[in-house]
Amino acid sequence: MRYQSTKVIDGLSTCFRQWRAKSHCSKLHGYALNFKITFETDSLDSNNWVVDFGFLKSGLVHNKYTFKEWFAYMFDHTTIIADDDPEREVFTALNESKIIDLRFSEKVGCEAFANLVYNYINNNLDEISQNPQLKVKSVECIENEKNSAIYYGE
Repeated sequence: MRYQSTKVIDGLSTCFRQWRAKSHCSKLHGYALNFKITFETDSLDSNNWVVDFGFLKSGLVHNKYTFKEWFAYMFDHTTIIADDDPEREVFTALNESKIIDLRFSEKVGCEAFANLVYNYINNNLDEISQNPQLKVKSVECIENEKNSAIYYGE
């Protein structure tokens, strides 16, 4: 039997652009992003929970960030551009001038952000979870009430 539990991380004010888009999405635009993370396991923990969500605020990943801090670092009041954005130098100059708080990602957009969050959490669960069976089943990145993207793992 599989058990699932979800956690929502919300209100992360993020600016990005799809430089390859042939629409207005090629311009800088932003959303208060929300992420719905579905955790899954075959066995419950000692509290009879899929996961104790307290781990999001405790337990450092690579002795650097908690999961909550990583979400804030990556998505809260930041500008995210693709690694191959042709205006990378312009954005880097804006960051150096402290006009924006710049982050780079291999890909940009809700689909890419859902994948990024999925991989980050799933790849780092072993550092904090006592349950070796605990995995992230899916991550939904919600940009507004009309649009979202979901990434499912293996």
